[in-house]
Amino acid sequence: MAFALKKRGPSNFERAADGSMTLIEHIRELRTRLFRASLAIAVGLIIGFLLAQPAFDLLKQPYCRLPGMIVDGECQNFLQLAPTDGFVLKLKLALWIGLIIGAPVWLYQLWAFIAPGLHRHERKWAYVFVAIAAPLFAAGAVLAYFVVDKGLAFLLEAGVTGTDSQLEVTRYISFVTNMILLFGVAFEFPLTLLMLNFTGVVSARRLLGWWRAVVFVCFAFAAVATPDPGPFGMTLLALCLSLLYFVAVGVAFLNDRRKGRGKEVYAGVGDDEVSPLEFDPEPVEAGQRVDGSAPVAASEPVAAPAPIDRRYDDMT
Repeated sequence: MAFALKKRGPSNFERAADGSMTLIEHIRELRTRLFRASLAIAVGLIIGFLLAQPAFDLLKQPYCRLPGMIVDGECQNFLQLAPTDGFVLKLKLALWIGLIIGAPVWLYQLWAFIAPGLHRHERKWAYVFVAIAAPLFAAGAVLAYFVVDKGLAFLLEAGVTGTDSQLEVTRYISFVTNMILLFGVAFEFPLTLLMLNFTGVVSARRLLGWWRAVVFVCFAFAAVATPDPGPFGMTLLALCLSLLYFVAVGVAFLNDRRKGRGKEVYAGVGDDEVSPLEFDPEPVEAGQRVDGSAPVAASEPVAAPAPIDRRYDDMT
């Protein structure tokens, strides 16, 4: 008994890669990807709603470590200005957790929509950069939590209210989450340099030549970003960013060596320097001498063109 197997047609990914999809099909593909990404975030939001309270307890630990905040073994409560502030804050934390939990799904949907327009080597390096970006962002988030823990006491002690004052809950959580986001994005700075090098925009030697300016920018950014105006948090962040910069430069040197950059014919020649000519010219023999007294044969006369008969009004 024979069975006829139906041949599977090309998938949307394959059709988008070879350019056979129409504009309407691209829009439908985008709609499908957005729906799947939204569904994953919604599922993560439900899970995040259950984990919002443990996340809030973790974020309030720097506040509870302030002097005078522990009374009878318990941390004092935050100040809440509106009845809905607590519920809205729980929804915000649940959304943050939902984005983190659903990140593998919505990042894949985004990648599946963009990848057909990339070359094979571009896809390979995109996988590498995404795999590096996640640990770097996590490292920046951990450092931000540590800096907030050490710098919050100084901020309150430097004010006129003192450290025993209650903080408003929504502003405090916004302060902590913004610091985590800022430090996490700042730790992606080496990836930007590597992208410029891997695409051939700048060489590793050029990146290394910027080290003085980069170190200065790192310390200036750390001085503005850290809440603690003391030298501890600023120096820690600046040193981490500088270290990541030099690691990125080292990887760029390895990439240039792998691709053979810097070995071009005119690589070692300056802009104002004459390039050497590395070839042996063939000798040219002297030609026969021409005597000026010898008569020169007259060329044949050229007939003058025939006159053109024109009237005075031909030009009009």
